[in-house]
Amino acid sequence: MTDRGVTRQPAGDLEPLLAYIRSERGFDFTGYKRPSLTRRITKRMQEKGFAGYDEYQAHLAENPDEFVSLFNTILINVTSFFRDELAWDFLREEIVPRLIEARTADEAIRVWSTGCATGEEAYSLAMVFAEALGEDAFRRRVKIYATDVDEHALAQGRRATYGEKAVSVVPEALRKRYFDRADGGFGFAQSLRRAVIFGRHDLVQDPPISRIDLLVSRNTLMYFDARTQEQILTNFHFALRDDGFLFLGKSKVMRRARAAVAGEPQLTPDGVGMVVRTAAFDTAPVAQLVVDRDGRLTLANAQARVLFGLAERDLGRPFKDLEVSFRPVELRSRIEEALGKGDSISLREIEWRTGADARFFDVQLAPLAVVTGEVVGVAIAFTDVTRHRRLQEALQESRLEMEGANEELQSTNEELETTNEELQSTNEELETTNEELQSANEELETMNAELQSTNEELETINNELHERSIELNEANAFLDAVLGSLEVGVIVVNGELEVESWNRGARELWGLNEEEVLGRHLLNLDIGLPAEQLRAPVRDALAAETNGAFDHVRLEAVNRRGHTLEFIVTLAPLRTAAGPPRRVILMMQPVAAAT
Repeated sequence: MTDRGVTRQPAGDLEPLLAYIRSERGFDFTGYKRPSLTRRITKRMQEKGFAGYDEYQAHLAENPDEFVSLFNTILINVTSFFRDELAWDFLREEIVPRLIEARTADEAIRVWSTGCATGEEAYSLAMVFAEALGEDAFRRRVKIYATDVDEHALAQGRRATYGEKAVSVVPEALRKRYFDRADGGFGFAQSLRRAVIFGRHDLVQDPPISRIDLLVSRNTLMYFDARTQEQILTNFHFALRDDGFLFLGKSKVMRRARAAVAGEPQLTPDGVGMVVRTAAFDTAPVAQLVVDRDGRLTLANAQARVLFGLAERDLGRPFKDLEVSFRPVELRSRIEEALGKGDSISLREIEWRTGADARFFDVQLAPLAVVTGEVVGVAIAFTDVTRHRRLQEALQESRLEMEGANEELQSTNEELETTNEELQSTNEELETTNEELQSANEELETMNAELQSTNEELETINNELHERSIELNEANAFLDAVLGSLEVGVIVVNGELEVESWNRGARELWGLNEEEVLGRHLLNLDIGLPAEQLRAPVRDALAAETNGAFDHVRLEAVNRRGHTLEFIVTLAPLRTAAGPPRRVILMMQPVAAAT
């Protein structure tokens, strides 16, 4: 890059590098002035030791962190609190009071600080408006949009913390009121910070913020070429309200523009008038078009270009080929009518829908005649009456709501009278009900005493049941112990031949645990006992008249070890205190081995 202290132009073409930066990081530097842009990129390349743009682009691809250093070099964030004190004094004393006076007490005030860098300018605006409105009204009404393309600078602005040197230029009274000591520096007041909204915005690529009352762009335009400046200023014009203010800095662009005008030949009075008329036409707050007799678009002011998306290349084109000729309203036949009649034509509240939004325009077509009386074209003006239309609709809705409210009020009054009578009757009923409740309360007290006595009896019965439950458990335990101590197999079945008891001897004989057989039908047990031969004896035992009526059945069976043995099965009916037997006890004992 350098040879004996002389800086050399980098090798290669800058444009591919700019295209790469735009595609990779979204930064579009194509509209920046080439000399200053080249100088800053060359400076960074010199620091890194690269001689060509291609070589540096490859370095960016391999080292994405280099983008941050490059952007910090290109985007020189020159800013401070209340920079150019005289300009801020004029803004504070002249512009802000006029702006506040033009708005109602509840109307929002929208401010846009472009190229805000690290936020000093945005917070300066916050202090000016807070002083003018008071902090409560400021928090309620003011929104300050602080935008830049440098995310690193925006992050600093969001933190709102500045060093002692940066804050030293703030007047002492404002510094005490709006800053607090924080992290070794000064932090802007948290209560006001929410009114300042930081966001990334590219003035060349992104659409402008709308309905702005004060637009501040003091460090931005100087970086762009003339064509890009014109595009940005057109966007600024679209962003500002009709009575909004544009606060610019002392850019080199403006100084060069004034010098160019001073160097031109002196204009005649007619020439001066033409310049003034052209400027007035272009800056008029109403969108205006001029179509000549041949049907070509001759003029379109700034509002019309923004509203209908027209460009310089559209001037001179056939008007019928442009979308504005039929949208939002068909104008071609109206232009012919105005040219033929020589009179103006007015179209009221023409609706134009763009997506979900609708706007309304009054369209005026006026023939243009020269001093000879010849009509040379038609001027078309589009006056936005959307707000007026909305107010009319709101007024109509309010009237309908008021009429409905009056009818509802009258109906409500009648209902109130009826309700009052009903309430009086209800009050009398409540008095009667109160007496009945008092009588019922006395009855409840008597019932409560009776319930208490019943509860004591139930408690006594519950104690007796508990004692009997203990006795029953002891009896069951005793029975289990008795059955378990018997060496013979014992099975107790109910009247449905379902197993209710199964002792240890039965388990040893047939190989099944008590849990496997309880509740199951005796004849369905998969054991070596031919239970079908016991069906009739069990039925007989259930029909027996006394507990002593034993029956003996001799049969062969296969025990759990697979041995065929001869068994004697003794069946004994088990009676309750009264009635026929409900259960049968089966006692099984092998008597000899079968062959």
